[in-house]
Amino acid sequence: MTGYFAGIDIGSISTEAVIVDQGGKILGCAIELTGAESSKALQRALGRSLEQAGIGQEHVSQTVSTGYGRERAPSDWKITEITCHGRGVYEIFPQVRTILDIGGQDSKAIRLDQTGRVINFQMNDKCAAGTGRFLEVMARALEVEVSEMGSLEKQSQKPLRVSSVCTVFTESEIVGLLARGEKREDIIKAVHNSVAERVFGLLSRVGIEPEISLSGGVAKNIGIVRALSEKIGLKLLVPEEPQIMGAYGAALIAREKGSGKNRGS
Repeated sequence: MTGYFAGIDIGSISTEAVIVDQGGKILGCAIELTGAESSKALQRALGRSLEQAGIGQEHVSQTVSTGYGRERAPSDWKITEITCHGRGVYEIFPQVRTILDIGGQDSKAIRLDQTGRVINFQMNDKCAAGTGRFLEVMARALEVEVSEMGSLEKQSQKPLRVSSVCTVFTESEIVGLLARGEKREDIIKAVHNSVAERVFGLLSRVGIEPEISLSGGVAKNIGIVRALSEKIGLKLLVPEEPQIMGAYGAALIAREKGSGKNRGS
């Protein structure tokens, strides 16, 4: 058996691929927009990650897919994103017991035991509020890039409040605040606070136990990290590349499946 394993996470907005060796070290990773054809995004992400690793597809002995599109991926195993995110974060932060993963279309609160197994979880997959899509809509209304929101909120000097109940209602609120002459940086900070308010409910339902980690692409937004930390009252641990945690966990599970160490699915 060769010593390379692949993890693929096909999400609604982005697709990630990770290649690890027998020791679990990341040799290559890639993030692609999923778009209308997830199979092409998968091919691009996997191709780039293999290129980074310096190996060919034939050298990968086991592949695990996860995410909403996992059933359509050519892989040896299909594992839920809850299990994969938990596995990936636990590998980096073994002290973590609570994980909040904010994805493009849903948010997940996950509780782990001391061995890294998932013992409880809650998902918000019925409404875009509190997700990456929510932030995209707000950024468009504010005519800023999503990637700029974290740095722009640092300039905020006036506290504002916006609703976290519905994406459509919040967008209308923002239009009204702009018309009233409120500054974008103050509105952005209020948007971040509204996301924190929304996902705090998920965390509360699984039970907040330190340490806490934030994963998913939204974790790259320093304003969200700040808002959540203030809301929870605890410092959040954020992986160096939080967006690949699902794919990383999938790759680690592929390694374990290949070696006969089954941690569950």
